[in-house]
Amino acid sequence: MEMDDNRTVLTSFVLVGFTADPFLRIVLFVLFLVSYILTLTGNIGLMSLIYLDPRLHTPMYFFVGNLSFLDIWYSSVYTPRILSDCVSKNNIMSIPGCAAQFFFSCVLVYTECFLLASMAYDRYMAICNPLLYATAMPRKLCIQLVAGSYVAAFAIATIHTGNAFRLRFCGNNVIDHFFCDVPPLVKMACDSTEVYELTTAAIVGCTMVVSTVIILGLYTGIVAAIMRIRSSTGRGKAFSTCSAHLVSVSLFYGSILVMYSRPSSTHTPAVDKLNAFFYTVFNSLVNPVIYSLRNKDVKAAFKKVLKRLITSK
Repeated sequence: MEMDDNRTVLTSFVLVGFTADPFLRIVLFVLFLVSYILTLTGNIGLMSLIYLDPRLHTPMYFFVGNLSFLDIWYSSVYTPRILSDCVSKNNIMSIPGCAAQFFFSCVLVYTECFLLASMAYDRYMAICNPLLYATAMPRKLCIQLVAGSYVAAFAIATIHTGNAFRLRFCGNNVIDHFFCDVPPLVKMACDSTEVYELTTAAIVGCTMVVSTVIILGLYTGIVAAIMRIRSSTGRGKAFSTCSAHLVSVSLFYGSILVMYSRPSSTHTPAVDKLNAFFYTVFNSLVNPVIYSLRNKDVKAAFKKVLKRLITSK
């Protein structure tokens, strides 16, 4: 800690995590370790299936594979630190370490916003323009959409992180959270946070509003196209191709909007941790299940690979 204008300026933080109870910390360590292993296994497995089976070399599965890649990094940014804090008595994180975690957290969140919007556009073209789908969604465009998602996310995350860590932090250095996030940091800022909160609201608001409007607009077109299909079987098949993406969007945007759409004065540690858990850990765990559970192509690819492994022994 350093002294500035008779105030103690913080140089590090202490992360409280989920609980201080020693027994519960061991239980949480086991649960998060299992979830981390399952997350890596599920997402790497889904990526491998998409790579190995030529039938999955389509734009839709290209985006699903990239979402799985993103989920691997999601869990790796948060879960190892959670595991460390569960077994360690020294949960100190330096300000540079906090800034790094905050930066990559922003990159992941914004990339997923843009990636989910790109996936909605893919589904729109597949259902509303099926005859032109192959030419409308060439591989080059898919790569550009994914690359653009990362570039835009890195740019926004740089602004967001710079805006957050230009503040000085004073007083109690305990963060009642399991990672460095906006609400607890704002509460311990020495400086006025008015400009920071307005800038953050503009960044988060514009990103979320634009991506949400794009997704809602595209799905309005998708629903209209599905309703024009005369066969109930055809409507059911068309809707099933979008159901996984809709579930994924609902889980991600629901937790993000609840987390960041409220004023900082209304935030409580317990609710913040629960909301953050969904978009940092839970979504990465369930996304492979969501995109595999009702997907005949993925199931067929899995059976094919499994049969190949069994017969090769």
